[in-house]
Amino acid sequence: MTDAPVVVLGATGFLGRHLCAAFRSAGLRVTGISRGLPGGSAAPPVERWEHLDPLREPPDRLARLLDETGADTVVNAAGQVWGVAPEQQEAANADLVGRLLDAVASVPGRPRLIQLGTVHEYGPGTAGRPFAEDRPEAPDTAYGRTKLRATRAVLDAVRTSGADGVVLRVANVCGAGAPTGSLLGSLAARLAAHRGPGPMEWDLAPATAWRDFVDAVDVAEAVVACARAPRALVTGRVVNVGSGRAVLVQDVVDRLVELSGVPVRRSAAARPEPGAGPGGSASSAAAWQALDVTLARRVLEWRPRRGLDDSLRALLAAV
Repeated sequence: MTDAPVVVLGATGFLGRHLCAAFRSAGLRVTGISRGLPGGSAAPPVERWEHLDPLREPPDRLARLLDETGADTVVNAAGQVWGVAPEQQEAANADLVGRLLDAVASVPGRPRLIQLGTVHEYGPGTAGRPFAEDRPEAPDTAYGRTKLRATRAVLDAVRTSGADGVVLRVANVCGAGAPTGSLLGSLAARLAAHRGPGPMEWDLAPATAWRDFVDAVDVAEAVVACARAPRALVTGRVVNVGSGRAVLVQDVVDRLVELSGVPVRRSAAARPEPGAGPGGSASSAAAWQALDVTLARRVLEWRPRRGLDDSLRALLAAV
């Protein structure tokens, strides 16, 4: 990666804001693209911001924008997880990547495309056996299936047209700014809003899944490392980005409550977790998921540096 600008799609989203900050800290100029209007805490730290929905604009609009910026790295952090129909996920998670690949291919110099995938592309796992990148995918959710379609599109473009593309397959992300549609983001918002000396009523069923949680700042640092990595090391690869271990989601929930200092009373009438489902990403029957991050250590020289408590404290502080 040179000092050429970086383009981040989904710049006003949870991960997008962390990505913009990480690239800025690395001394790069950042152009942010998003469908939504930035404002307040949602405003990404960028030199240039474009309000653009690639699915609604003419196909060449995104290509012209990439050419104007002179970017040598494009990161796709856009997509849909919570509260939308499967066909909307198909458009936002898969169709968008097809348009993005076309745009990148038409730009002189062909910038590197870093696609952010998800652990949910693998589907259910076996306790004690983290997913390596050669694990056959068997997603059991619309989210996982649409993200897998995007992954395959990127890898196909590398094989058939020489694109410089890489997929970072990311675990369940937590930390400052986690969206309220997620389990931890929703709970943090409820804890922050609690007032009065009495306990907060806890009406969620126990979260029995085991999930791999990784801090958003660690993910952003992995993306920067990927942008800097030599083509021979990363192009055409899927690289896992996670903590490398699974934790019981209920333990994470209990620790978040403990760190908040808010007293909680368990309700007899439990309801399901908020829209995201187990682990906070996409409703899944998978009881156990974790990522093997050996490859990331080798090709990105990256490892997660923040513990779960760090992530939970950052989440509470940012609410």
